[in-house]
Amino acid sequence: MEPKSRRIRRIFIRFLLFGVSILLLCYVYVVTVFSTAGDGVFSVFSGGGGGRKVFVLGGSEDPALRRLWTSREWRKAVDYHSSVFQDLIVEGFLSPTSKTLSVSSGGRGQDVFALREIGVPDSIGVSNKPFPPLVASGHPLNQPFDDDTFDFAFVGRGSFEKSTNPPRLASEIGRVLKPEGFVAVHTASAGDHYSFNSLLDIFNCCRLVRSREIDGLGSSALREVVLQKREPDAPRIDADSVNTCSVPDYKRELVRSAEPLIMEEPLKPWITLKKNIKNIKYLPSIVDISFKRRYVYVDVGSRSYGSSIVSWFKKQYPKNNRTFEIYAIEADPAFHAEYKTKKGVTLLPYAAWVRNETLQFEINGDPDKKHDEKGGRGMGRIRPSESSSDSTAAAIPGFDFAEWLRSTVSETDYVVMKMDVEGTEFDLIPRLFETGAICLIDELFLECHYNRWQRCCPGERSSKYEKMYWQCLELFSSLRESGILVHQWW
Repeated sequence: MEPKSRRIRRIFIRFLLFGVSILLLCYVYVVTVFSTAGDGVFSVFSGGGGGRKVFVLGGSEDPALRRLWTSREWRKAVDYHSSVFQDLIVEGFLSPTSKTLSVSSGGRGQDVFALREIGVPDSIGVSNKPFPPLVASGHPLNQPFDDDTFDFAFVGRGSFEKSTNPPRLASEIGRVLKPEGFVAVHTASAGDHYSFNSLLDIFNCCRLVRSREIDGLGSSALREVVLQKREPDAPRIDADSVNTCSVPDYKRELVRSAEPLIMEEPLKPWITLKKNIKNIKYLPSIVDISFKRRYVYVDVGSRSYGSSIVSWFKKQYPKNNRTFEIYAIEADPAFHAEYKTKKGVTLLPYAAWVRNETLQFEINGDPDKKHDEKGGRGMGRIRPSESSSDSTAAAIPGFDFAEWLRSTVSETDYVVMKMDVEGTEFDLIPRLFETGAICLIDELFLECHYNRWQRCCPGERSSKYEKMYWQCLELFSSLRESGILVHQWW
């Protein structure tokens, strides 16, 4: 009979040989997977005792890369991205045979490393800060790849947030993506309906597949959005071919967050309306405005440069670190000269109107505004030339403001507008609806002119305007009911 000690030794040797066999199989698997990853790429995996083994496949070992790719921070990022990509594989958006692109935001290719590590070898990153062999050199807004090259694209956190032109970035990703290919976007800036739909708008090449909230690298939450590129002949609506528009539901929801309208006519409107500016909930303080092509401020009836452009928009409107293009529309020639020295402002020295025609510009004394920047010059009103017999009125060119707006901005732009046009709002607003240009405005600040009580003469109304306060209230209410975020300006 075999001694008990010999039996124990034989069992121990068998277990030892079994463990060695498992380790050899792991080695063979890793070498097989990563031998296709390219020269100079390390394969990292946990070995016995919790240590990490590093192998150099197809190239000489780089000590700097060895230290980086075995660091705790690197491994943490790789493990996070591995988990993300494995979920995408399970859902069918990514496969081991996918030709994959990662658009980096200054990283060193941890996401590409993770893709290759889990068995998606044909993966490459692109950044204006290359990091060979994982991240190639190329500007994300002008990528060095042919059209329809990749089956899958990954856009990591920060890529859109740090981009100087998010719509252009989305367009480039759509260009290099194959038809029916997928793109997964990670962002912290699409947590509200407005910004989420703004993101979808700039990916006009693709359809939404799904969106969900996931844990980010660390404790912060992210939104993961997966889209699929449509076939080239997929039907889409050309917004420029139609004159009407429908305000989407996500914009209509914003109106519910707006400050209430002043329902009763104020006895001292010059005080009440000015105080109301403190109650305004500005759109950038409610939603994220990151995913926009351009940021535009249009001041219709701008008067002097120091009026609403400087005193309000530049000093008070929250811009969230965005640079706005400014258009000043002012018909009164008394204000034109000062704009010649102002940078970043485009002056349109015409009258905003409903069509292109010559108008009469009337300067009238306004009891409530006797003293302004030009030494008592009253606010000017415009009228069609045939409606005025005043020989002192100046002839000025008027232009179709709605058509100008349609040709200047698009739905992918963020447009803020202030309108103070001395009663012409009752002509311009219907024209904006008629042409569909109203849908291009994200936030509107409107001064409605009516025969208000005079500051100089208690109990007397100004005869300058024909409209009553209730008609102004109807105008504001109709705008909000149509989904336009409008505020009462003073």
